[in-house]
Amino acid sequence: MSPDCSRRSFLKLSMGAMGGAAVADLAGLGVDLSRIQARVSQQQVKQGKEVPSVCPYCAVGCGQIVTVADGKIVDIQGNYESPVNEGTLCPKGAATYQLAVNPYRWTKAKYRAPNSDHWEEIDMEQAMGMIAERVKKTRDENFIEQATVGDQVKTVNHVLALASLGGATIDDEWNYLHQKLMRSLGIVSIENQARI
Repeated sequence: MSPDCSRRSFLKLSMGAMGGAAVADLAGLGVDLSRIQARVSQQQVKQGKEVPSVCPYCAVGCGQIVTVADGKIVDIQGNYESPVNEGTLCPKGAATYQLAVNPYRWTKAKYRAPNSDHWEEIDMEQAMGMIAERVKKTRDENFIEQATVGDQVKTVNHVLALASLGGATIDDEWNYLHQKLMRSLGIVSIENQARI
């Protein structure tokens, strides 16, 4: 080994040479790797129509393949043809199937009245109306037009009684609109979990 060659460089060169020799040996033995790859794809456990999609969790936009059979999602995997993730998915993306198909996931609006001991299903329009009323009431009661900073009175037009916390399941387009809405309401405390 040359004195200019580090241990790491030596190991990289050795592994590269061994890998090349192994592939050359397989080709020399007449092993057709394309047939092996085709057989693996044929032995996929969950069969159905494969629909390209995008992971809903963050702004990276990893490609996914959603396998659908009989009108139902049967599997979600990384898309190997995506230049973004080349078939890999983070733990959240790998669990996307559970986001879409989960018997414990609530699919209707639930409301628990003050001092109640149970949740009740309510209409989505009613739920959105209740949220809008409460946001408006809180904003109207706590809106600050001007504040004294030092010896000057400045226009601030904000509300400190409301806050916004976004999540990683919100895509970047929705996050943009969400931020615009929160800022138009004058909300100062805006955070998003998707940045971590």
